This record gives sequence, structure tokens and C-alpha cells, in this order.
Amino acid sequence: MKKQHFVAASILALVVAWMVIPHNAETLNAVVEEPTVTVVAISESASASESPDIVTVRAQRIAPQPYIEQIRVRGRTEAFRHVEVRAEEAGRIVSQPVARGARVETGDVLCEIAVDNRQVNLEESIARQEQAQFEYDAALDLQDRGLQSDVVVSQLKAALESSKASVARAELALEKTRILAPFAGVVETRTVELGDLLNVGTVCATVLDDSPMLLVGLVPEQDVSALSVGAVVGGRLLTGEAVEGRVTYLARAAEAISRSYRIEVEVDERYRDLRTGITAELLVDANQITAHRIPSSALTLDDNGSVGVKILDQNNMVHFRNVDIVGDDTNQLSSGIWVSGLGGEVTLITLGQEIVFPGQQVVANFDWDE
Repeated sequence: MKKQHFVAASILALVVAWMVIPHNAETLNAVVEEPTVTVVAISESASASESPDIVTVRAQRIAPQPYIEQIRVRGRTEAFRHVEVRAEEAGRIVSQPVARGARVETGDVLCEIAVDNRQVNLEESIARQEQAQFEYDAALDLQDRGLQSDVVVSQLKAALESSKASVARAELALEKTRILAPFAGVVETRTVELGDLLNVGTVCATVLDDSPMLLVGLVPEQDVSALSVGAVVGGRLLTGEAVEGRVTYLARAAEAISRSYRIEVEVDERYRDLRTGITAELLVDANQITAHRIPSSALTLDDNGSVGVKILDQNNMVHFRNVDIVGDDTNQLSSGIWVSGLGGEVTLITLGQEIVFPGQQVVANFDWDE
């Protein structure tokens, strides 16, 4: 017999034997039962169970707290006032102008123009006024005795008033030879030097009022209704310096291009020596709401990709709740965020939320002090 025939006969014999031997139907239909896994929720301070059959998650009771929403605004520092001081009389600079960066007070001399003939013009105007006054007084005396007409008296009175106006103009011209600081501040730029000739309207210097300093920014139209004048503002400059202040101005009209509203924050006086033009991030207090402070690690996603947390109800059933993140309270000791949408006090799963699912019954251990 060939080898191929022998192999075929052996296979046939095995198949016949399997069909002839009786089998127990319960044996064929037996299903291996998997061990039951129990999920236990315990507090943050409780220790995990040593039993390998229990999947341990941690939970924490969290109550709602008052929270002030903050609107984040990008802005910059800006001086309270920044003006160009210009000459009102033409003339040559005869004294050294104030140096750039110097701090000046109201009325300090920034530039001084040569007097030239302004002093003699004043003296001439004063002399003409005295003459006009004498002639007018004499005309009044003659009028009282009936020797002078009313027309002549009126002409002399007009001449007297004209001479007084001439004196006032001469005094004003002499006064304007000294260009003064309009307010206390810092001289930012100086455009003239000793010996320069100034024309009317030429800039002598620019003065910056840095007390108080402002933080300015643009608020989007969807957030402006939540802000108000007087709101507390915390800011952090690009240099790392933290500042505080209050809203002093909120625009009523939006900018045409950005459709945003200008906001101005007056920085507290204790923050001195700030420079203008530094980028700043402003956190402006808005509405007060009720929110929960939770660990950021407690956030999870549902099947649709929505952000939320998993909590336990009074029947130890797992539920998924969508939340809105309204603030960040992370510090060096803890990573916390503020969320809304949880209602009242909840039992939050803080560790192990990824291994349980909504509708699952769990064993919750509440034998611990909150």
C-alpha cells in the first residue's frame, strides 16, 4: 500500500470515531464565566485596596463657590497724557532747554526765547496808556463845566481802551517768551538747542505725564457688556511685572475695523517707573457666578469628544457631566480650574475616571472625613 493511501485511511478512521463517540451538549455549550470586577470609589486620603479583583478610583466631594469671571484682554501700557509743547512767539533760543528724561513740575521753563523788542513795546504801550488816561480825565473835567462835547469824550475813552489793550498784548507777548510745562511729568523729547530759531508752532519739547500710568486694550464686542467702569483689573507685563488697577474708561463706540471697544485702566500709584508701550495681559473682573474648583486632571471626554467630568449620584451610579471652563487657578502647589455646569455639591471622580463608564454601578466608600 502506498503511503498516501495509508494517510487518507487514518484520517477517515479518526473522523468516523469522532462521529460515533457520544458527546455531552452541556460540555459543548459551556461558557467560561469571567470573574466579577468591583469598582470602589474612595477619598483622596484613603489607601487603595490590595485586592487584585477591585479596580480602585478616587473621589472627592466638591461644593460650589462664588467665582468672579475674568475677561482676558491683550493691551499695552500708555501714558495718561503726552503732549507736544509748541512756541506761540517766534524768536531765538537763549537758554539751554531742559534735558530729555528730566522730570519737570507744572510751570517749569522748557525753552526760553529772546525778549528782543518785546520789552520796549511794552514800555511804549504803557506810556501811551498813561497819555490816553490823562487826556480822558481832562476831557471829563471840561465836560462837567460844559466846555467839552460828548463826542470828544467818547473818542478819548476809546483811545484809552485801545491803549489798555495794547499793553495787554505786549505783556502777553513778553510772557510767551518763556515756554512752560503744562503739567508735571517727564520730558520725553527735545527738538531744539541753544541758538535755534523758533517759528510760531515749532515744537519745543514733548512732555509725558506718567502719573498715573494707563493700561489700554481692545475688548471684543461679545465681552464688553460684562464689563463696567470701576472693575478691578490685574495685569502682567511682558517684563514679568504684575500690576493692578481699575477701569476708568470704557468706550461707547467700537472701532470701525476691529469692532472692538477701547478700555483704559488706571494703574495704582504704588506701581511707579512704568514705561509706555510695554505689552500687557489684562484680567478684568466681570460677572460673579457660582462654580466648582476641580483638579484639571479630573477632566475627561465623552464619546462625542465633549469635555466634562464623571461624578457619582446617591445610588453610586456613574454619570458624565459636560462642563464649561470659566477660569484657571493653577499655582505651584496645585493644578486647579474653575468650571460651571455641575449644579450643587457633587461627588467627583478624581482618579480612575477613564476606567469607568456612565451607568455603571460602583461601590463608593464614604467612610472618611471631608
